[in-house]
Amino acid sequence: MHAQIVLFDGFDPLDVIAPYEVLGAGGAVAGGVLTAELVSAEGPRDVPSGMGLLSLRAVAALDPGRADVVVLPGAAGRISDDDGEDTVAAILGRSLGTGLAPLLRTACDRPGTTMATVCGGSMLLAMAGLIGDRRATTHHLGLDALAEAGVHAIDARVVDDGDLVSGAGVTSGLDVGLYLLERELGPRVAHAVEQLFQYERRGTVWSARGAGRQGVAA
Repeated sequence: MHAQIVLFDGFDPLDVIAPYEVLGAGGAVAGGVLTAELVSAEGPRDVPSGMGLLSLRAVAALDPGRADVVVLPGAAGRISDDDGEDTVAAILGRSLGTGLAPLLRTACDRPGTTMATVCGGSMLLAMAGLIGDRRATTHHLGLDALAEAGVHAIDARVVDDGDLVSGAGVTSGLDVGLYLLERELGPRVAHAVEQLFQYERRGTVWSARGAGRQGVAA
């Protein structure tokens, strides 16, 4: 099982680092059956995050034909209704003007690939017209915008809509990663990573497969 975590100019660092570390640790616990890497649409390069926070190195190109899981972060920027270049909406919009959009479409259309998002990652998919009226979540400040884009927006920590798994605010990347570990590799692996990170999952997981599972609410 191979996971690719996508970087684009303006990404939010925590949206990336949390699931990357969780999935990487899960792969180690499970004996190497899961691998994770940072990628970009353009291939190997240093990718700047939003707000000048830091840069991370993409080691490969996003390859929907090779990834079993694609994790898409949101952007780090101002949350505002204006059209400033440093707003989250503007950063997400610019990312769709690159080679990222067609690669995401291929990933969404590929049978067997799970698309996972953290925070504004679901909004990016909605802006690209890739998730229609499916169920998803995002940061609580963006739920209305997600609904206006036609998505069935759900106020939950993690939303499982089959091959689309989405997380709410930035720290939910931990929960998205752990949920994917539990779903794909079993609760033993997920619990081992929780212990390793000294983190207990929180909030509600809403699943299209059945009733939402209640996590630990802090």
